[in-house]
Amino acid sequence: MTYDYDLFVIGGGSGGVRAGRMVAGLGNRVGIAEEFRYGGTCVIRGCVPKKLLVYASSFAENFEDATGFGWKVGDTSFDWAKLIANKDLEISRLEGLYRKGLENVNADIFDTRAVLESPHEVRLLAEDRVVTAEKILIAVGGTPHRQTELPGHEYCITSDEAFDLKQLPERIVIAGGGYVAVEFAGVFAGLGVDTTIVYRGPEILRHFDMDMRQHLHQEMQKKGVRVICDETFSKVEKTDDGLAVSLAGGEVLAADQVMLALGRVPLTRQLGMTKAGVELDWSGHIVVDEYSRTNVENIWAVGDVSNRVPLTPVAIHEAMCFMETEFNDNPTMPDHDIIATAVFSQPEIGTVGMTEDEAVEMVGNLNIFKAVFRPMKHTLSGRDEKTVMKLIVDSDSDKVIGAHVLGPDAGEMAQLMAIPMKMGATKADFDRTMAVHPTAAEELVTMYQPSYSYADGVRQD
Repeated sequence: MTYDYDLFVIGGGSGGVRAGRMVAGLGNRVGIAEEFRYGGTCVIRGCVPKKLLVYASSFAENFEDATGFGWKVGDTSFDWAKLIANKDLEISRLEGLYRKGLENVNADIFDTRAVLESPHEVRLLAEDRVVTAEKILIAVGGTPHRQTELPGHEYCITSDEAFDLKQLPERIVIAGGGYVAVEFAGVFAGLGVDTTIVYRGPEILRHFDMDMRQHLHQEMQKKGVRVICDETFSKVEKTDDGLAVSLAGGEVLAADQVMLALGRVPLTRQLGMTKAGVELDWSGHIVVDEYSRTNVENIWAVGDVSNRVPLTPVAIHEAMCFMETEFNDNPTMPDHDIIATAVFSQPEIGTVGMTEDEAVEMVGNLNIFKAVFRPMKHTLSGRDEKTVMKLIVDSDSDKVIGAHVLGPDAGEMAQLMAIPMKMGATKADFDRTMAVHPTAAEELVTMYQPSYSYADGVRQD
């Protein structure tokens, strides 16, 4: 059978665009469809605009800190509308680059929602026509969970809407305790908004190392963020003064905006999965094998739509492995082991490898190295903020199996720590590495004695 395309990609995010561009660059006929904007969650309404807002929100503290270094800062003011307008310009520029990359390799770009009609057929809804493809890649990502069972959910925003608010609220209440919740809490608080987080668990940032979680909690409170744990929303109501959030425990919080940051769900509904016979798991994610192939021989899925690691660089990596496997005759499995990540909270967190709790359960014999100190900058600024650094070492092999940092530039450190850890570096390798002085990062190579140890999973103080 002759197909219209060698590959059709549904979804124009980082993973989909990378696959489409690379496969088309090999001389294949490629079509790609995106119903919103090219660039996906990360570029359009996620990581990139979020970090721009984080930068903006940090200036208030920078102005305050300057005084300790001899600067006299005059009156300052902030213009939310200007920030959003400038953010929009940058996002549009980046989207243009994504499109240009596809155009340069002659991929056919469709601005429409696309759905599966069969294993080899894709319907382009805006044009109401069907195209055929030998291979299909699904890379539609996810969308914020809107908790539609919550009474008053229609009065709430998610991260999607937070990037385009017409004005900055005076008070905001955020449901959630993950990446999105703590990052936006830092943004809003830094811009002067009365900010509260409500999280159902006992401590924010589940799945992260407990030292990072607890210290971030403390630092956020110092910055004026109220953090309420072990609590949930029961309803949200409109009032004459804005919104009222009723908590399960009985407290009522007043707000101008209420934000739901309760995780994300895959965009697989009404995508034609049943027609094509593609298997989904209980949560709606596409089930794939170690090569990103679905149960349908010619259909693959990469990125957040599959239930693996929901990070942009991971989606790009999976897309590259797909291209190598299917179009370069070089079977390549995505490597999901030892992935560095950062939380752009304030202060930020960078982390690689196992948490202490995971290592205790999976390894048992450990040496834990930890340093808590005041960053050099704050010795003159006078700010009461601590940096935390932690290495988790398998005491039998001496391998560094976990590295965690809370403090300025933690994300940058995490990227660099991931390289030696991926190579199997030992604590001895860290110890014989010369320090860069004066830096915070030098602590990573100068913690010579363990703070405490574990033997067979039991802590030895």
